[in-house]
Amino acid sequence: MAYPWTRVPEGSPPLDRWQLRLLPVADLFMGLMWSRPKGLSLRTTWVTPATIWLGIAAIALVGFPGVGAIAYGLGTGQGLFIAGGLIAIALAAGAGTVAVYGIRQRGLAATQR
Repeated sequence: MAYPWTRVPEGSPPLDRWQLRLLPVADLFMGLMWSRPKGLSLRTTWVTPATIWLGIAAIALVGFPGVGAIAYGLGTGQGLFIAGGLIAIALAAGAGTVAVYGIRQRGLAATQR
């Protein structure tokens, strides 16, 4: 029995054209985070609920403060805050892409039942 946060449906996940657009960014992000799935691509692997929630949390806990850091850096002329904010936004954007990809997988699977 799988843990609820790591439980995924049986079989291959559904794939549509929106996911094909997100796939290169999602695969790149997963590779950069050293979190490659078994098939080395999310094309053939389900995104776990834990990964979806981590992606959503990254947007809230890293992305939004990153925007604030950029605004502060621009207002005070401190380039280090701008650079840190850009890195935070890039991290949140990658994590958010994986989360959206996983949510889309679940939505497509529910409509195919």
